Amino acid sequence: MPLLEVTDLRTYFHTRSGVFRAVDGVSFRVEKGETLGLVGESGSGKSVTCYSLMGLIPQPPGRIESGRAMFDGIDLLRCSPAQARQIRGRRISMIFQDPMTSLNPYLRVSEQLIEPLLIHEKISRREAMARALEMLQAVGINDASRRLQQYPHEFSGGMRQRVMIAMALITKPELLIADEPTTALDVTVQAQILDLIRSLQREIGMAVIFITHDLAVVSGLCDRVQVMYAGRIVETADTRTLFRDARHPYTRALQRSIPALQSKGSELFTIPGLPPDLSKPLAGCAFAPRCEFAVERCRITPPPLVARGADHPHACLRAHDREI
Repeated sequence: MPLLEVTDLRTYFHTRSGVFRAVDGVSFRVEKGETLGLVGESGSGKSVTCYSLMGLIPQPPGRIESGRAMFDGIDLLRCSPAQARQIRGRRISMIFQDPMTSLNPYLRVSEQLIEPLLIHEKISRREAMARALEMLQAVGINDASRRLQQYPHEFSGGMRQRVMIAMALITKPELLIADEPTTALDVTVQAQILDLIRSLQREIGMAVIFITHDLAVVSGLCDRVQVMYAGRIVETADTRTLFRDARHPYTRALQRSIPALQSKGSELFTIPGLPPDLSKPLAGCAFAPRCEFAVERCRITPPPLVARGADHPHACLRAHDREI
């Protein structure tokens, strides 16, 4: 039985400009101890998918139109506020993308770090402060005992990101949702944080949903990868299979966009065009206007997310027919 199973999740934003289908029929599962990567361009629906699971969609204008998200027998989309409070921050934690807007500027870092421990574990302040100090040291903050008493504005962007990571990991959750957790960090600290996440996975069997644009990180960290485009999943497979045998043209284009894989001196590859307007109905394949392999039927017939042969679902009509 998977730790988390999401079925047909649809999250729409109802605005004066129209209804934006940010997440439009997403289904996936996460096993205990597994790392699932969510990959795609900005606006593809990765973060909104996870915000929906955490109950963090602003309502209005957002609305979860349909779907189920079963976590240990509890539907996260329909549970009571009391049940949600018991799960959020304790059994499921999230590292947010922007630490400056996620940390309270009026509270010392120590107060924000120990809050989940005081709420969920009912331990003393002294024990909580000791745990907070240990976690700050684990995420690579020097002079952690002094830093605990400082405010967020006294930290650099990268250090605020590390504080956010420490807050998410301090309760040793069963599921960690990491939304671009290493964006503001240099390569050395990035490797340190990823090693910390891996060690916690081995220690407590923690599962991770890793949202990122960095395919290099995905290749070294994730067990499975799901590629999202225009609010839908267009391909999913284990990491090795996806990088060796990508089927969907969008996945191939993302791989071609990695600078390290391009010939020295050659022009960097970019995906032509722009993502579609999600407030308008999408006829056929959403990626067709930007796809070099698209034919007329791609613009008319919506492609289903199915596997042909191996367990490697993808949503491309021409790939289904082995034409590309």
